[in-house]
Amino acid sequence: MSQIPKRFQKFTEDYPNVAKAYEALGDAVHAAGPLDEKTRALIKLAISTGARLEGAVHSHARKALKAGCTPEEMRQVALLSLPTIGLPSMMAALSWIDDIIESKK
Repeated sequence: MSQIPKRFQKFTEDYPNVAKAYEALGDAVHAAGPLDEKTRALIKLAISTGARLEGAVHSHARKALKAGCTPEEMRQVALLSLPTIGLPSMMAALSWIDDIIESKK
């Protein structure tokens, strides 16, 4: 699995000013509070899981690993979603997280 999806690469090539603004917004929200990088990574993974966005789960799983999160911590994020989003959605999120964990082996 590539680090940056081809579709996002094309977006940045086609709309470089929008891509820069998007990345600046992301940097700003990460710097806006006291949470450390690892905590922020797990929260972003949880938000993507709850929104049921496969691409975002893949992206935030990669970022979580880079931030020092363990596979067990990432899988617990998916497990914690079970009572809220249900078994099928939790299982999908767990499989998306495992896609990234397995690709790093």
